[in-house]
Amino acid sequence: MGTCDRCGVETRTTIMSRFNTETICLNCEEREREHPKYALAKEAELAAVQAGNYNYPGIGCPPELYERRRPNE
Repeated sequence: MGTCDRCGVETRTTIMSRFNTETICLNCEEREREHPKYALAKEAELAAVQAGNYNYPGIGCPPELYERRRPNE
């Protein structure tokens, strides 16, 4: 078990954020993919890795991705 760095939920499955180095749950990943800046973050990460930067910190997580959603959202 682990904890999502973004929302604090206990989870068995996590993934690295495209925006920063946080380990996030699948719900937070879904919210991230829906964000308008997701494509930019993905392209920037790919360019960094192709340039040999395997420690790329990301473009920074938009603050609204830290806002809590109500349980039914």
